[in-house]
Amino acid sequence: MQNKPLPLWRSLMFCPANSERFVAKASERGADAIILDLEDSIALAEKANARAVVRAAAKLIHAGGPDVLVRINRELDMAMLDIDAAVSADVSALVLPKVKGPEHIQLLAEVLTTLEIQRGLPVGHTKLIALVESAEALTKINAIAAADVRLVGLAVGGEDLATDLDAEPTADSLYVAKMLGIHAARAAGILPIGVVASVANVTGLDQYQAMLTRSRGLGFAGATCVHPSHVPLINATFSPRPAELERAKKIVDAFEEAERNGLGAVLFEGSMIDLPVALRARRTLARAKS
Repeated sequence: MQNKPLPLWRSLMFCPANSERFVAKASERGADAIILDLEDSIALAEKANARAVVRAAAKLIHAGGPDVLVRINRELDMAMLDIDAAVSADVSALVLPKVKGPEHIQLLAEVLTTLEIQRGLPVGHTKLIALVESAEALTKINAIAAADVRLVGLAVGGEDLATDLDAEPTADSLYVAKMLGIHAARAAGILPIGVVASVANVTGLDQYQAMLTRSRGLGFAGATCVHPSHVPLINATFSPRPAELERAKKIVDAFEEAERNGLGAVLFEGSMIDLPVALRARRTLARAKS
């Protein structure tokens, strides 16, 4: 497991890089991060135009507060053009779609190092999120999650994976793959990002909230979305509630008192508290302070 600081991204909202209207409002949506998209939401004929404006869009959004990420294309010829267009002080990370193995990530990381040196950026400035979106990639998901120090997050893409599986993108069909993603990310010390089903449905907020709550309980650290109405729900779900914070503080206090008395576990409100429980409570308190 890598021991490194991770970004505090509860909500990551996609925005087409070439949409002036969406870009202008992106920083006002309350998302922790905006993902400027050069991939699926951009028609092939518009790819060059999107690249031409992505750096200016990143600068505008970053000035408004959110971190800015850029989702590039999978095909190597387009990926190289996307990376060249995107790498700048205002772009915190690249989102790599349809990753097939660790070698893919390692190759692009080398390209990033060269560009950062050329542009006077600290080496390692540009982080990476890997998207696992095929049955083939799932067989390598642990190696993908640990492929490079630049990786700070991993997501299992519901729509593309469901297509590859010839399945519907439901919580049932995606559950195993999504849990593999959580396990691989946590083992590698990076963020498991996503929800247990698809993010494509932008209606039915009650159902969406229920899915978010379930996803948080399964271990996801944050979620992507495609609609501004989802942002406040994501932020609330992936932020500690007052009751959680109060209980976490009591757990930490009880455990630290037990440690001072030479004990490795203590009874608290009818349950035994040991180190793993105390660590989870400390993590909850840390999220609230950030």
